[in-house]
Amino acid sequence: MKRVLAAIVIWAMVMALLVGVGFGFQWLQKSWQQPVVDTDTEFEIHSGMSMKQIAAQLHELNPDMPNEFIEFTAKLTGRATRMQAGVYQIPAGATLDEILTRFASGDVIVRYISLPEGYTVAQALERIWANEHIEKTLDADSPEEVIKALGLEVTSLEGWLFPDTYQISTNTTDESLIRRAHQRMKTILESVWAERDPESVLQDPYEALILASIIEKETAIAHERPMVAGVFNNRLKIGMRLQTDPTVIYGMGDDFPGVLTREHLRIDTPHNTYTRDGLPPTPIALPSKASLQAAVNPAKTDALYFVADGSGGHVFSRTFEEHNRAVARWRAFQREQRANQGE
Repeated sequence: MKRVLAAIVIWAMVMALLVGVGFGFQWLQKSWQQPVVDTDTEFEIHSGMSMKQIAAQLHELNPDMPNEFIEFTAKLTGRATRMQAGVYQIPAGATLDEILTRFASGDVIVRYISLPEGYTVAQALERIWANEHIEKTLDADSPEEVIKALGLEVTSLEGWLFPDTYQISTNTTDESLIRRAHQRMKTILESVWAERDPESVLQDPYEALILASIIEKETAIAHERPMVAGVFNNRLKIGMRLQTDPTVIYGMGDDFPGVLTREHLRIDTPHNTYTRDGLPPTPIALPSKASLQAAVNPAKTDALYFVADGSGGHVFSRTFEEHNRAVARWRAFQREQRANQGE
């Protein structure tokens, strides 16, 4: 009889345990499926954070969900050791299971920053430092201070950052991004220089960088770049001044009022190619790869002049007389435009 009673007790205890485990599993499964947040929320996991710290932060989003339960769930499902650093978007209504899956897979928010072609380096740095997702670690507020802070082997930073769209993460700093853009320009310039036309008048890669920056500012039309380069190449060959407006504007800096006049062309600065021979001492902007390629592989042309044609492109001329006629047409177009605007 005692053995029967003992068996019954053991059976009852086992059944109670199984029922308890069943209810516990159901509760756990139900808790996994409970929404953690009711609005879209950004959540950041910093490098080196423990699962306990992550659980504590999730608990702050939903105080009804104990951080011990969050940590236990992550460990039970094998995801506690797979959390990846980054900024995550937690959508409204996301469950704990969905959130932990996202954290373990590294499904972070991807952000980008663009450094446009034709920007000056000062404009590029301003854009980098204004981005709230990039940590400012450099003790620098100007291109000259950046050179010193990074120990770069250049005398001017102008032109030395490659214009492109860069992916940034939660750990991106201004130093890392500037170094990345600088290294890309160095690499691309080196590869472009290796494929230069042997008849190019350019003496070294830096001269190519300078000329490419001028081409970048002169035209945004892809097929025109080699022609613009051809004109400048021809002028450099015969010792003719480049006489390119963007160098005047760059040389004036903050003194440029926004509209170029004949008087401005006579203001002598180191970059003014109306008053100085040859190339300016530094680039005047961040050139694209296409402008770099055009600089070292100019079009074979007899043209020495070009002027806007009113449609966004340019008219290229071989002689000064042809150029004057093209300039007359351009000025007539401008007068017509002003007259139409005044109607």
